[in-house]
Amino acid sequence: MANDRDHILTLSCPDKPGIVHAVTGVFAREGHNILDLQQFSDPTSQRFFMRVHFGPTPAPSTEHLKPAFDALAAEYAMTWDIRPVARKTRVLIMVSKIGHCLNDLLFRAKTGQLPIEIALIVSNHPDFAPLAASYGIEFHHLPVTKETKAQQESQVLELIKKNDVELVVLARYMQVLSPMLCEAMSGRIINIHHSFLPSFKGAKPYHQAYERGVKIIGATAHFVTADLDEGPIIEQRVARVDHSMSPKELVDEGSNIESQVLAAAVKWYAERRVFLNGNKTVVFS
Repeated sequence: MANDRDHILTLSCPDKPGIVHAVTGVFAREGHNILDLQQFSDPTSQRFFMRVHFGPTPAPSTEHLKPAFDALAAEYAMTWDIRPVARKTRVLIMVSKIGHCLNDLLFRAKTGQLPIEIALIVSNHPDFAPLAASYGIEFHHLPVTKETKAQQESQVLELIKKNDVELVVLARYMQVLSPMLCEAMSGRIINIHHSFLPSFKGAKPYHQAYERGVKIIGATAHFVTADLDEGPIIEQRVARVDHSMSPKELVDEGSNIESQVLAAAVKWYAERRVFLNGNKTVVFS
């Protein structure tokens, strides 16, 4: 189990020889133990990705490592970050009127299954205010129409800045985000949707699947971009179904998968296991 002086280093850069040697050399010189290291070189994008769990450090601060990694960043055109393992990711959850994913995230966060702190919940409907109150979490009812969308999203951005939110999770939030909000939070919004796209778009996808007699249903968690449901995929899971299942049973099974997939994506993001790689992701297990 990680202690309060364990840290995670994440980095990416153009791939070239010597990166692993250079990075591990920093830790060797400073006397820091590498507890886990994962790396990936993408031959297509020609980019290199690395996640290093190291520690314990002599003190909570890792400022003494900054000069060495700034120098590596200049040499390798590298972006890097170091974060304490014990620091929880601050999350804003957005939801509409379907609550299974919200309820699941709240429970997992409360019981320590997710390394996140749910700072607040935003909804375009008031339905889940009592649920938020039961967990002691701030709830904001922000109705939205076509005419008020820009104003409502500006309010959301203000809440994000005010509460130091690092990640926005769309837990069945049934509104399309504007390009402005997608750009402002690029790489920091995760959405969940059924994997029937593009075959079963729109309302009642599980009922559409029932009418077509599908044999597999599933769900996809992905980063949100201005292109609807086209963002980089983080996680997908499926379940087998058959002709004997009613539309309600398909909905119930689909809800379970959606909750599991979204929770996995949020967990991996909070653990710094997810890297953007163009239109794809690299996810270290």
